[in-house]
Amino acid sequence: MAAPLSDGEKRKQISVRGIAGLGDVAEVRKSFNRHLHFTLVKDRNVATPRDYFFALAHTVRDHLVGRWIRTQQHYYERDPKRIYYLSLEFYMGRTLQNTMVNLGLQNACDEAIYQLGLDLEELEEIEEDAGLGNGGLGRLAACFLDSMATLGLAAYGYGIRYEFGIFNQKIVDGWQVEEADDWLRYGNPWEKARPEYMLPVHFYGRVEHTPEGVKWVDTQVVLAMPYDTPVPGYKNNTVNTMRLWSAKAPNDFNLQEFNVGDYIEAVLDRNLAENISRVLYPNDNFFEGKELRLKQEYFVVAATLQDIIRRFKSSKFGCRDPVRTSFETFPDKVAIQLNDTHPALSIPELMRILVDVEKVDWDKAWEITKRTCAYTNHTVLPEALERWPVSMFEKLLPRHLEIIYALNQMHLDRVAALYPGDVDRLRRMSVIEEGDCKRINMAHLCVIGSHAVNGVARIHSDIVKHSVFKDFYELEPEKFQNKTNGITPRRWLLLCNPGLADVIAEKIGEGFVTDLSQLKKLLDFIDNEMFIRDVAKVKQENKLKFSAYLEEQYKVKINPSSMFDVQVKRIHEYKRQLLNCLHAITLYNRIRSDPSKSFVPRTIMIGGKAAPGYHMAKMIIKLITSIGEVINNDPYVGDKLKVIFLENYRVSLAEKVIPAADLSQQISTAGTEASGTGNMKFMLNGALTIGTMDGANVEMAEEAGEENLFIFGMRVEDVEAMDRKGYNALEYYERLPELRQAIDQISSGFFSPRDPGCFRDVVNMLMHHDRFKVFADYEAYIKCQGQVDQLFMDPREWTKKVIRNIACSGKFSSDRTITEYAQEIWGVEPSSTKIPPPNLPRD
Repeated sequence: MAAPLSDGEKRKQISVRGIAGLGDVAEVRKSFNRHLHFTLVKDRNVATPRDYFFALAHTVRDHLVGRWIRTQQHYYERDPKRIYYLSLEFYMGRTLQNTMVNLGLQNACDEAIYQLGLDLEELEEIEEDAGLGNGGLGRLAACFLDSMATLGLAAYGYGIRYEFGIFNQKIVDGWQVEEADDWLRYGNPWEKARPEYMLPVHFYGRVEHTPEGVKWVDTQVVLAMPYDTPVPGYKNNTVNTMRLWSAKAPNDFNLQEFNVGDYIEAVLDRNLAENISRVLYPNDNFFEGKELRLKQEYFVVAATLQDIIRRFKSSKFGCRDPVRTSFETFPDKVAIQLNDTHPALSIPELMRILVDVEKVDWDKAWEITKRTCAYTNHTVLPEALERWPVSMFEKLLPRHLEIIYALNQMHLDRVAALYPGDVDRLRRMSVIEEGDCKRINMAHLCVIGSHAVNGVARIHSDIVKHSVFKDFYELEPEKFQNKTNGITPRRWLLLCNPGLADVIAEKIGEGFVTDLSQLKKLLDFIDNEMFIRDVAKVKQENKLKFSAYLEEQYKVKINPSSMFDVQVKRIHEYKRQLLNCLHAITLYNRIRSDPSKSFVPRTIMIGGKAAPGYHMAKMIIKLITSIGEVINNDPYVGDKLKVIFLENYRVSLAEKVIPAADLSQQISTAGTEASGTGNMKFMLNGALTIGTMDGANVEMAEEAGEENLFIFGMRVEDVEAMDRKGYNALEYYERLPELRQAIDQISSGFFSPRDPGCFRDVVNMLMHHDRFKVFADYEAYIKCQGQVDQLFMDPREWTKKVIRNIACSGKFSSDRTITEYAQEIWGVEPSSTKIPPPNLPRD
């Protein structure tokens, strides 16, 4: 096979990356050299690759600044309704290439850097990921920011500037080991500190009820310092803002107390305040009721709401009033979207500001709050729901506790009036859960305090309405909506898979980049031999490139003509990486029992992080690495089967593995994965899906035709029926010989000869208390994998299915998702008008 083109050569052929005009190239070179000169004048004489990266980042940043200022000025003058997306996670990944793509600068930079004797891709690899998220929820927020800017919405992302993001994962002796992610070590070229907008946040203290109103006094103050990051839309000159708050101790911290002159101790104690923004909690779909986490949640909410109100009051309004005084119009000018319950304190905090500070009447304040806030639910797993002890609130946020009690009373009075005598309904619907430890149910608080509640895929929204919030849905059905998740096609097609983007653009033009539904036009080319060949060729090049990366990074040699079978996502029992393991073992046993038989070669790749405190998830990683150890070193297997654990899965690794995948595994128990978004990325990048009817898989099958995905296993109804009847793992173990053999091997120490009892917890869970019914879907899964093998042996038919999947993936653009949020929840219209660029006069 001919060596693949170098990326530099390939990029020159690529239309969708913008033509590199001579003027642009010269300007980039000049700017790059200027930045490099100033870097080196300060420091040294010899430039390192990192110096080159920063010079390029600053060059690209220069192109953002004028557009950023102009966009914000444009909003100030037009005073549109502003959208505030509140999230404790923004999983941004790297910024350099995304900025070049959205500004149409990529080819100019490529050419300029090439002329300077450097390699753009090598420089891109130097940038640290901004890993301020755990998985789907944080990455969704990042995709939404890209779409909101591209759709010209006056939107702001608000969150926390964690000093340490999601931990780096090392695999040592097959076990996960965490290390701190010191992502700011070399500085962050994309952020701008804004000390002039620093704000105080209060904790602890007590409440005084006075004739002049309620006062929250004797509080401890922490300062919130904002750092702004530009968010460019795609080639529309719009640049929005992501504002992340960092905790600072005030200068008199711990010195105001009449302390006996221990000045040094007092200064060292500043860390206690500043710890609030130190580290991201590494739990995905799991609630850990720690006080520091509650502080983080209030910190982001309190700082953000002050900022929102400041901007509301001072924005140019009809170009007459210098300042807004009435809050009547607040919901017409402000929309607050709560990304899960983590920013739920927005509801009592907005009430506190309106009632205690701005002296708005209680009922009026409640109407304003509800019309302003909307809540997105991300999970139905009970262990993920936030339920904070009342005792913790009492200490940390005493006024908010009073407000929550009052709101709950109002809410229960209404329910009692509608359902007289139904005390069980009151108990089920209360924001306060009674019991040995009284708790605040944050999801219930969000539902009563929002005008819209949405799930993130149709099947999930149905479960939300008919199960999780059933009573609330009966009360106010009009409040509940669906907004199926999406992904940004800029990062997840143009940036990560330029070869595929170009093959598509050759056939249907470039309109799909901002209107992904145009991919439907590819259906006309499903039998076009030339197109089939081109799509297959791009996939093969991506596989070769990823193979080379794996060899270089992890010294593993893989067979690039094997099927790349990929499951990358957080490690969790509900995502059923164990089912994947059982398939790998079954394939291995089949090869061993007849080594001469022809097998479809596979490279099974599994990647993802386990929460540090999640024992079973860590055992699952150890099992995967142990299975790989045995299979990859068995001479009978050769290159028919390999099992690879992809270490430190993160956004920048996803951008490499997803374009190279043939098979995407989306195998959660039906009714547990709210949506999934990795599933959409694989579909858009030319992998076929093996999956259950769960989350957005259902809508993917609807769009592409169920026969174009490999759907298997129980549906939600089957799972519910099994819950009623009782799931008995033993029955499957006894009936299915291949399953029994696999379990016996795990159990006996076949995969852990030096510690035969290593996996007893895993086996015990699977046999006796498996909430996610792995064995119940095993038989259907193995059979379905056989159909995958059959199709893979016919490359032409496989590629035709791939093309059909790509052509039908248009619905899953976050542009579509955000358009629906804008029109159906926020009451704003996306705009396709381009702001004039900084070098042209305005209007």
